[in-house]
Amino acid sequence: MIRREDVLNRIIPHRLDAIATLNLVTKLRMSWGDPKPMEIRFAGQPQITGNSSAFMNPVIEAGLIHCRALLEFVGLNVSADNPVRLTGRKSKRRSSDWGIEHFSNSQGPLPLVSPAQAISKYKGDPAEAESALAAVLHVANKALAHITAVPDGAIDIRLLEIASRGVPAIITSFFYTPLGLSAPTPSITSQGSNDP
Repeated sequence: MIRREDVLNRIIPHRLDAIATLNLVTKLRMSWGDPKPMEIRFAGQPQITGNSSAFMNPVIEAGLIHCRALLEFVGLNVSADNPVRLTGRKSKRRSSDWGIEHFSNSQGPLPLVSPAQAISKYKGDPAEAESALAAVLHVANKALAHITAVPDGAIDIRLLEIASRGVPAIITSFFYTPLGLSAPTPSITSQGSNDP
């Protein structure tokens, strides 16, 4: 059985780490263009070689799944009619699912996050923010969870980078801050410049 403390201290921080890694690789991919030769080291020793896509593609896919999980955790979904629009949760959660509303502060249970609230965390164009958040939900639902046709242009690396910044901001603003807690610090950082 998953306990409240597990969600708060282990599961959500793990998901945020995956999203931080997604953010890092989307920035690298945008700056590099074509895949680059890759060497991954553990304890200073080369362990894996190949091209960067062999590492980046699974990292992006995992990050998208974790974005989806956290957006659904706060009560957001993608519109069934329009894959660039966010909607609020329409159905009840399964009894085994955890959601933001299962956590409380002195004012009571935390409320679900509305699309407008989620979009407000982005300092740029609100339509771009909504498209980015909806894109990760749509791609995770259609391209990763199923073998389904995804419209051309649906997987826009720039939108994935925006969403990978937005989801942690949403979790911090509407989950950790109302609980009086600091958001976890990502355990991954970039080393050096984006140039290979």
